[in-house]
Amino acid sequence: MLLCGVSSLAGAAQSCEQLRERIDAKVRASGATHYTVTTVDADAAVGASAKVVGRCELGTKKIVYTRGEESPVAAAPAPTVTDRPRGEPLLTECKDGSVSVGGDCRK
Repeated sequence: MLLCGVSSLAGAAQSCEQLRERIDAKVRASGATHYTVTTVDADAAVGASAKVVGRCELGTKKIVYTRGEESPVAAAPAPTVTDRPRGEPLLTECKDGSVSVGGDCRK
């Protein structure tokens, strides 16, 4: 999908804004034009067309990609569902400050 090339983010720890900007640049480079990449609280429900593409601030925030003009955060509480399709990489900031692709901080 769009963010398969994000594996280079496994380096040094970054702020949510830096990580969001890097993801935004990758999406833009893929040719996408009508989308948003935003940072929301980890417990915020996301809209049906939104995808969680990363996590930061030790898991207290998530980075959400939304196609079109729809708001990434759902207007009403929604039941918990899988935030991303299976097999799509998840960027996670680990407790030691490193960024893991795939969500596995255990080494």
